[in-house]
Amino acid sequence: DFTFKSLVFPAETSSSYVELVPQNWPSNLQAFTLCMRVATELKGGREVILFAYRTVDFDELNVWRELDGRLSFYLSGNGVLFAVPELGALQTHLCFTWDSSSGAAAVFMDGKKSLTKIYKKSHTIRPGGKVLLGQDPDSFVGNFDANQSFVGEICEHVGLCAPRPHHPKHGLREDARLICLTMPLVVDAVWALWSIGAGIIYDYFHTSAMEERIHTLENVLSIHQFVIAALSAGLILLMTYILWRKH
Repeated sequence: DFTFKSLVFPAETSSSYVELVPQNWPSNLQAFTLCMRVATELKGGREVILFAYRTVDFDELNVWRELDGRLSFYLSGNGVLFAVPELGALQTHLCFTWDSSSGAAAVFMDGKKSLTKIYKKSHTIRPGGKVLLGQDPDSFVGNFDANQSFVGEICEHVGLCAPRPHHPKHGLREDARLICLTMPLVVDAVWALWSIGAGIIYDYFHTSAMEERIHTLENVLSIHQFVIAALSAGLILLMTYILWRKH
């Protein structure tokens, strides 16, 4: 894990970069979830490096915004590319996931998942490298190109983690990071339903036929309260499930 408030890269450069030092790095990384928040005003016309992990001889894991706006990552060779909405000046939460055993690779943008692609099955990411933000090292921490440098802001958190092992009882892999991506969606749904219900109440109480419609209003409110209660209960169960799996 790497944690900080904000990193601002104000201009193209062939020298400035940030090195991140992980507290723990698996000897043979065979699955990962890499997440970050990114904002940039760089448009198409040039590629942009978002994350680089390089050993002495290899680009082990590089994440890019391609010339045409697609997002991609490369594991020691050809990459896997995803046609997604273009990055912009508003912060975008990105997660890249990959698993060696199946080759499954995907991108999440603000909690929305791309299609799954099969990439580099049985591959292993080697240890002993350097993690850099802002530049693409064509040699070991050197030989940078300003036309590939990142310009913009990477903020709050960059995290690279291996998925937790299979649960000994159920044989299921726990990926709490991906489960947590669904929580904002549940909260948004509850808020949307509450707003709709409030609008219905307002409309009914500002009509001349209030007495004739009061029975219908009671039915609508009952349904509205039931749906909110169900979604809230689902959120509580999801949180309980995650805490149970952690312990």
